[in-house]
Amino acid sequence: PLASLPPAGQGRSHMRVTVNDEPKETAARSLADLLAELGVAQEPAVAAAVDEQVVPRSRWSAHPLAEGARILVIRAAQGG
Repeated sequence: PLASLPPAGQGRSHMRVTVNDEPKETAARSLADLLAELGVAQEPAVAAAVDEQVVPRSRWSAHPLAEGARILVIRAAQGG
């Protein structure tokens, strides 16, 4: 019956991933979604790897995340 379906937008379950060695729960389904959630997607000098494989920025939206994924986010910094 339709009454048992969750309201629109509330059916997404969270998954657990690790970001820079810190556990995180997320509803993100792609690397791009996760990086946006973290507030770093628009930064120009950001690189990301999932399960020890670098993912080019051009593939962030197409790269799915899975339960238990290990994500490394690297931000280049200038100065010294």
